Amino acid sequence: MRHYALSAILCAALFGCTEKQDTESATAPATDLGKSIAETHCVGCHGLDGKGATPEIPHLAAQFEQYMLDSMLAYKEGRRSHAALRDMVASLSEAELHSVVSYYASLPPLTSDAGEAPRAAILSPYEKGEALASRCAGCHGLDGNSSVSGTPSLAGQQPLYLQNAMREYLDGTRTYSTPEKKEMVTILSRVDNESMALYYASQIPAQRDATSVGDAVAGEPLSASCGGCHGSHGVSHDATIPSLAAQDPDYLVSAISAYRDRIREQDDMHRVLAKVSDGNISDIAAFYATQASRPAEANPLTMKELAERCDRCHGPAIDHVFVHPKINGQQKAYLIKAMKDYLNETRDNSMMHAMISPYSNAFIDSIAAWYSTQPAR
Repeated sequence: MRHYALSAILCAALFGCTEKQDTESATAPATDLGKSIAETHCVGCHGLDGKGATPEIPHLAAQFEQYMLDSMLAYKEGRRSHAALRDMVASLSEAELHSVVSYYASLPPLTSDAGEAPRAAILSPYEKGEALASRCAGCHGLDGNSSVSGTPSLAGQQPLYLQNAMREYLDGTRTYSTPEKKEMVTILSRVDNESMALYYASQIPAQRDATSVGDAVAGEPLSASCGGCHGSHGVSHDATIPSLAAQDPDYLVSAISAYRDRIREQDDMHRVLAKVSDGNISDIAAFYATQASRPAEANPLTMKELAERCDRCHGPAIDHVFVHPKINGQQKAYLIKAMKDYLNETRDNSMMHAMISPYSNAFIDSIAAWYSTQPAR
């Protein structure tokens, strides 16, 4: 998956409220009126201190007033989906809306349930993946370049392909080669799986000059039907389709034969390979094994670099831009939910959808963890 400039990342406010407040005296200060409205309608979800009652409900304390007002109007206009909030906003006058957001904006900022943590403690998906990959080093090499004959190299491989392969082990489409592999795969979370795939995708594949199987020169013309999916010389440009270049030749022979013989079920692969001989498979494997490859993820980012992209709209230097929310110290679960809502277009914002789209669950989890543990302001 590719990185695009992340000029804005997430957030908005959920407002848990119910029915219309009786009109207060027109002479009452705005914050007093807002507190009265909040006390009657909002405390169940946001409390009088602006703290989210559950991890998926955002803190409102010290949030930008204009941002909260814009969020309420988004519920009213259907740009955000929440039936109770839509009804609540419709029941309040413009003056009451201004009063309640002014009240919450005036409160001191709150720390998330995660507390504060040193920035160095929050890892990017690549950094998480590197730590997880150490358990696979015995077979696949620490950097994903395998030195075990018949074991695939993972360095530089397409990340979505690696994720899908892991899921195939879990659902039984692929069989486990060892009990240790089964144990390792089954304990990985989805975020772990994605993080490890991204780490391996960012590693440099080792060049192979020769192979012990087949004839690379003879294999080149035989590979013509493979190039449409796997790319020129076996370097894939599709995140779901594996690169074959620089792969272990014995593994390629085994995998190609398995598709031909329907040990691995994939109709297109079987159709292309059905009449290919064992000798030709060896030649194809030799050709691809000796081709130069490159990392599918060319620019792995540290957590600091990821956050710098978000800070362009959410950092302290842009406090004057009220349409972008403060997210430091916000609830992690809420930040994850907000980003996924943009990704799934539950929140109607085409720009945010486009910005979130390249980011997997692993990225979303790391970004949410980073901001939830930063000092609120």
